[in-house]
Amino acid sequence: MFALSEYDYHLPGQCIAQEPSKPRERSRLLYMNRYTGVLAHHTFTNIINFLNPGDVLVVNDTRVVPARLIGKKKTGGKIELLILNFAQCLENYHVGSDIVCQCLLKASKRPREGTVLILEQGLHAEVLQFHDGMFTVRFRCAENFETLISRIGKTPLPPYINRNGNTPSDNDQKDYQTVYARQNGAVAAPTAGLHFSTELLDKIKAKGILIAAITLHVGHGTFAPVRTDDIREHKIHSEWYTITEATASALNLAERIIAVGTTCVRSLEFASDQHGRIHPGSGQCDLFIYPGYKFKVIDALVTNFHLPQSTLLMLVSAFAGRPNILSTYRTAIREGYRFYSYGDAMLIF
Repeated sequence: MFALSEYDYHLPGQCIAQEPSKPRERSRLLYMNRYTGVLAHHTFTNIINFLNPGDVLVVNDTRVVPARLIGKKKTGGKIELLILNFAQCLENYHVGSDIVCQCLLKASKRPREGTVLILEQGLHAEVLQFHDGMFTVRFRCAENFETLISRIGKTPLPPYINRNGNTPSDNDQKDYQTVYARQNGAVAAPTAGLHFSTELLDKIKAKGILIAAITLHVGHGTFAPVRTDDIREHKIHSEWYTITEATASALNLAERIIAVGTTCVRSLEFASDQHGRIHPGSGQCDLFIYPGYKFKVIDALVTNFHLPQSTLLMLVSAFAGRPNILSTYRTAIREGYRFYSYGDAMLIF
């Protein structure tokens, strides 16, 4: 169960969703019993029927930053830049000062240290360093940096969503964001949450289910491939998380905890002690969950269908069993479910 090849499956290209369901809560929901593997087919709005008063539904309120910037080198060559650690680089920032960020940078030729980048609306940047595939870039702008980025930046869609060379549309800026997104900092959406509408959340609350928010800023590492034949040798990316005292207290009193997405799973399991008690706090979460992991907190999971050989597929395999998950994925493909970020959902209970 530790061989990378054991987490592979064939996905026809037409199964990769390029647009979300409209309205978002009308996506499909594949219910799975994690112990028996028994499946049932539903619409996502039916999720409310599986939730009971006393349950706590945990959501990730991170907000995707439009941190994909288009510009050129001072010498004229086109560049594309993606800010990776937006929340962290703003911590000590004040308007008018320089701001240093870690970035991915795409150009015809890799920029050297000292290269000046010219972006939109007077934003200039300088490449300071290149290390481990990332660039350290210093930005200079007279106005509020966060305000400027929200105005000129583009939504950083996953590479498997094809816009035929065009930049993401205004629809993507809204669709690739949960309705409860509050905390700026993610470069990718916590996609299990994309299925919830405000109306559906109101119905869930009215049934007596508490909705609690944690924050984990999803990083570009969520798309990083596993390159080791033995998955235990893979070093997973770390991501900044925050769990408040109020949320931790509510979760420690919950009858059942239903995590919306793998980001919530990783955060809650990382922040819990050996007795399953969740502790408030902030920090870098670098928990890699794969089969053999003993869950301490999570009772159920809402999740999308994940890429072959990905750490996310390994996490859901740890929760529900690798044979069960791969068998369920085969069923989902046969039944025409839509995969990945804009795709359909699973509920694993």
